Amino acid sequence: MTTLFWIILGILVFDFILERWLDYLNTTKWSTSLPDEVKGIYDEEKYRKQQAYSKTNHRFGMLTSSYSFLLIVLMLFFEGFALINGWATNISTSPIWSALLFFGILFFASDLLNTPFDWYATFVIEEKYGFNKTTIKTYLGDKLKGWLLGAIIGGGLLALIIFIYLKTGEWFWLYVWAVISGFSIFMAMFYSSLIVPLFNKQTPLEDGELKQAIQAFASKVGFKLDNIFVIDGSKRSTKANAYFTGLGSKKRIVLYDTLIKDMSTEELVAVLAHEIGHYKKKHIVWSLLLGIIQTGLMLFIFSRFIDSPALSEALGVKTPSFHIGLIAFGILYSPLSSLIGIGMNIFSRKNEYEADAFAATHYSGTALANALKKLSVQNLSNLRPHPAYVFVHYSHPTLLQRLSALDKEQANS
Repeated sequence: MTTLFWIILGILVFDFILERWLDYLNTTKWSTSLPDEVKGIYDEEKYRKQQAYSKTNHRFGMLTSSYSFLLIVLMLFFEGFALINGWATNISTSPIWSALLFFGILFFASDLLNTPFDWYATFVIEEKYGFNKTTIKTYLGDKLKGWLLGAIIGGGLLALIIFIYLKTGEWFWLYVWAVISGFSIFMAMFYSSLIVPLFNKQTPLEDGELKQAIQAFASKVGFKLDNIFVIDGSKRSTKANAYFTGLGSKKRIVLYDTLIKDMSTEELVAVLAHEIGHYKKKHIVWSLLLGIIQTGLMLFIFSRFIDSPALSEALGVKTPSFHIGLIAFGILYSPLSSLIGIGMNIFSRKNEYEADAFAATHYSGTALANALKKLSVQNLSNLRPHPAYVFVHYSHPTLLQRLSALDKEQANS
């Protein structure tokens, strides 16, 4: 076992311990009585249900994360990656086909091993707390569609990337960066119209009071909006959401049917005002650009190491290959990726405050606050996560932080 092997193992162990510590910190914020800061949002009964939901998910998360950690450690110690690589290369010596077979076996094996846990989370935990609306037919259909998309899109991109690597040598990262950037922009524009319909129905919002109110607000703030869609989120869950997607003429706002069901027109327009705020503040474009820059950095660093035999040897493979080097590099790069992820979360939380402020300034902070409260209660959100957990993992500020910022915004206006 090489030095690099022990470095890879050390990174995995450190990450596992850090995540469990952060999870533990969240448990220190649990309480048996309704805390003062959430009074007026949760009542006693609903808060007890939220705490029970958090505890159940915590215990289940400990089980699943320990299981995943144990699997990858066993793969490392018993040279599982080398074994699968041997199967793949015995079937085909082509660098592209052997890589596709290697990742295909890993993908399906991992998915099958984790399906019992996913099934339990959906049909036991989510069902127990009144969220699940997924049928067995829908669940199995989602699995099949996910596999097909992974094979077509993921396999196609991987094959193209390896082809470029074989043809261009040390400058491959620039060409791959261009391909991935182009794909990212394409998906940002067309994901909602090409991929989402495979899983959900999206129908144009019907004419009526809500549509008129949304269009009136969009016109007021100079936002051209022709595409307002309702998605059948209730097909899988009672949880609600709304999101903005697309660029340029392909931009659209999508409302979950569960959101429309439980909110007033004023609250819905406030949620939409928040989403429009993201667009007006150019958050969508900046997030996309930062993601592209991050990808370029990763590819550049990867290009410096891909030909190193040490990467493959760390996983027990004597002959270097692109796909084995990618696995080893992915683990080695994860600490830097985590730091970048924390930075992106800080940026994202700043954007959320700005979008909230836009909605409060141009529409109604009170209506947005009421909508956020309803969403949190409906989804049994944890309103008192530990600050360290928020800092590392939250892309949005907590509800209490957002409400406080909205109060300040309204006081200053």
